[in-house]
Amino acid sequence: MTQTAYISHPDCLLHDPGPHHPERPGRLHAVRNALLDEGLLEGLCLLDAPQASDAQLQRVHTPAHVARIRARAPATGETAMLDPDTAMGAHSLGAALRAAGAGIEGVRAVMEREADNVFCAVRPPGHHAERDRAMGFCLFNNVAVAAAHALEHYALARAAIADFDVHHGNGTEDIFRDDPRVLYCSSFQHPFYPDTPCAERDHLVHTPLAAGTDGAGFRAAIERDWLPALDRFAPELVLVSAGFDGHHDDPLAGLALVEDDFAWVTQMLAGVAARHAGGRLVSMLEGGYDLPSLGRSAAAHVRALCEAPRY
Repeated sequence: MTQTAYISHPDCLLHDPGPHHPERPGRLHAVRNALLDEGLLEGLCLLDAPQASDAQLQRVHTPAHVARIRARAPATGETAMLDPDTAMGAHSLGAALRAAGAGIEGVRAVMEREADNVFCAVRPPGHHAERDRAMGFCLFNNVAVAAAHALEHYALARAAIADFDVHHGNGTEDIFRDDPRVLYCSSFQHPFYPDTPCAERDHLVHTPLAAGTDGAGFRAAIERDWLPALDRFAPELVLVSAGFDGHHDDPLAGLALVEDDFAWVTQMLAGVAARHAGGRLVSMLEGGYDLPSLGRSAAAHVRALCEAPRY
């Protein structure tokens, strides 16, 4: 069995964007409970997420953005609205620093062979956060911070980010639009939030999916668009924005995926990592707002990581 690490931190449970907000602490409870119920958690290497430093965040965000998020952190009992969807409570800054730090720790774990692959169960999510803007529930772009750390600290030449969240990762695209060291592959319901234009670059692979797309359509699109591009690129590290809000039970979107589809795409990405990156893969939780299907889907994802070829 592959050694899979699970990275999280209790601070991520303290992020409170307000009552009735879909990005709620129960998401992490649902993931952990599903891993426990399926007997997966006990076999994982459990690691704590450190806090990302300002220097690490500023590899992908402007100093003004980092300072703005720090300045907007409210006092206890208050909520600061960054946009109509994105809110900070008193403990949100600490949670966001841990969420970004989890990806850095995941990169360290796979690069130093403490683990073969990693799943980071963190919140708030990150892939909508642009270089100079928080949006879409996201404060810092966690997967971008991880990718930049791999490129700079470990001097990698090529890293790939595969994003199967139901929403387009506009923030990740914004950050790496002009950086061909990062291949960004994103599947997303279209037309749908965030409705931002997709740039045309050789290292940006867009896979728009119509509402109602099921597993067969999703798999065909990934085989057509992602897998050839990933093999041509030959990444030295594979990172994953693992959003499970494409599940047919999710209330915030309209795709019709099921747990087996998330297991399948994980197997495909683990195969890319095996062929080109020595198996090194770091996955970070993004969306998923129906708690039962989120838990089952994340467990299917982690099981596929655990069963990936070991290197």
